[in-house]
Amino acid sequence: MSVPAPRPPVIAGTLYRGREGMWSWVLHRITGVAIYFFLLVHILDTALVRVSPEAYNAVIGAYKTPIMGLGELALVAAILFHALNGLRIILVDFWSVGTRHQRALFWTVLGVWAVLMIAFTPRHLIAVFGG
Repeated sequence: MSVPAPRPPVIAGTLYRGREGMWSWVLHRITGVAIYFFLLVHILDTALVRVSPEAYNAVIGAYKTPIMGLGELALVAAILFHALNGLRIILVDFWSVGTRHQRALFWTVLGVWAVLMIAFTPRHLIAVFGG
């Protein structure tokens, strides 16, 4: 008689038990919604140029603040993760062994995302805070 192996701990209240697939799904939705709202605001502030050029100039001036520079960094992080994770989703859906490798693909996405963000962040922050 064999004793079954113990199950991994379950995070209470999660449908997918807190594994990579769930976190990938959650982050993909969050970044998608954030990008959507950025695009909505971007379209609205660009439309200001037709309504009131002075208001448009005021909004663009507000975008040159360090707080907005940090917001731009968050936007790049969201777009980059969303794009890389979208490629992972395509591989999982259309590659015959994609589902078997979805965990490795998730960690690959995070690794590539981290490398790209490490390369981008210092240059962007220097431009925002250093001149």
